[in-house]
Amino acid sequence: MTETPAPTATPVTALLPEPCGRVYRRDGRTVVALRDEIDIATAALIAPALDGATSDGSPQLVVDLTEVSFLDCSGLTLLCRARRRVLDREGRFWLVCGCPRILRLLRAGRLHDVFGPVATPDEAFRSADAVPTPDEAVRTADPLAPAVF
Repeated sequence: MTETPAPTATPVTALLPEPCGRVYRRDGRTVVALRDEIDIATAALIAPALDGATSDGSPQLVVDLTEVSFLDCSGLTLLCRARRRVLDREGRFWLVCGCPRILRLLRAGRLHDVFGPVATPDEAFRSADAVPTPDEAVRTADPLAPAVF
């Protein structure tokens, strides 16, 4: 279940239909908390919210997939595009995902180390400056992944 916004979280005006998730701000970051299935049908509904969240200055974006049960290549394309837009604007990007099925998809597409997913929203907010290294992200998001020494 996606984290309940903290008292410091403020709603953000975004073009994300309620069935797809919600957008809010917390601790200076924009959180796009998605839900259910992200496929070709919902990608077009989600894209404007991600574009809006990555359009200003140096965006600080957390994409929360905690409540997502299915992600196809359309969803991967959205994530890659949002991450690229954030990095092009010298911002920071965090992906929250603990779903084994989605983590396998990221690994199969060789994107797991690129995104460095964390398992819970709180991990993305643990430190304003700390972003887990790919090795730390693997151990954090997938406890069954082999340790890297």
